[in-house]
Amino acid sequence: MNIRDLKYLIAVAETNHFGKAAERCYVSQPTLSGQIKKLEEELGVTLFERTKRSVSITPVGEEIVALSKKLMEQADAIVQLAKAHNNPLAGALRIGVIHTISPYLMPLVLMPLKLAHPELRPVLTEEVTANLMNMLHQHQLDAAIIATDEAGDEYETIPLFEEPFWLAHPSKHPIYMSDTISCRDIGDLELLLLTEDHCLARQIIALLPPRVEKRSEEMADLRAASLETLLYLVGAGYGSTLVPALAVRGSWTTDMGVIARQIDCKSARRTVRLIFRKTFPRKAALEALVEVIQRCLPNTVKVL
Repeated sequence: MNIRDLKYLIAVAETNHFGKAAERCYVSQPTLSGQIKKLEEELGVTLFERTKRSVSITPVGEEIVALSKKLMEQADAIVQLAKAHNNPLAGALRIGVIHTISPYLMPLVLMPLKLAHPELRPVLTEEVTANLMNMLHQHQLDAAIIATDEAGDEYETIPLFEEPFWLAHPSKHPIYMSDTISCRDIGDLELLLLTEDHCLARQIIALLPPRVEKRSEEMADLRAASLETLLYLVGAGYGSTLVPALAVRGSWTTDMGVIARQIDCKSARRTVRLIFRKTFPRKAALEALVEVIQRCLPNTVKVL
């Protein structure tokens, strides 16, 4: 058994297809299939159940794949350690970021990160929280920037900043004349929300009284998959919404007929965190990322 065999094993487990796994590993299908068969003979267990139409992993195969991924991470750590002998902040850093943070935070961070640590190469993935956590668990990401408190003994978190929500309403809305906006005022509005797979939608619903939450459910047909689409709906007069403070820096505040207003409500905010596996060996790279993020944040958020 060697690292190459484990790489083949993981590829088949993730694709459920020998041909696709072979393409991913840049080998022929007979070569990959033969190595998997040899690995099964060496271990004395069946890793995959094969038919002419499908491939499915066995229970013992799933356990071996999970251990194999940890071994592959440690093998990669050996390579990275060797490369980082003279520079501990070198190489790829795979970062996942949720949709409602990435477009507004990462443009502030990437160039300063490159200037501060030119040998560090961030590789970004945008996804909803559930998918990022799955990718983190599967060792497909090194860390993720999220806005929920994901519990788990295998993870460690670093609080980055606290971000208030702002109200985004049509420019000709009556609330434009209000000097201040409270959570009670928000309860009287027709609120548009993102789809439920976005944590931002759940966080906003949690702020609302039951009567408003029910009304928001009645407007579910207008829920959007992206914050940008939601803001276009606001600009068109369909309702109002709450947006994270970092998003207030976008062009929509001047080009889309939308007004952004601060809210006098302490609970209308979220905490943004960096989460990673406790076993991840390159914590110095994550600490460098955190330092740059917190240094580049605007004064609309609170650094933690």
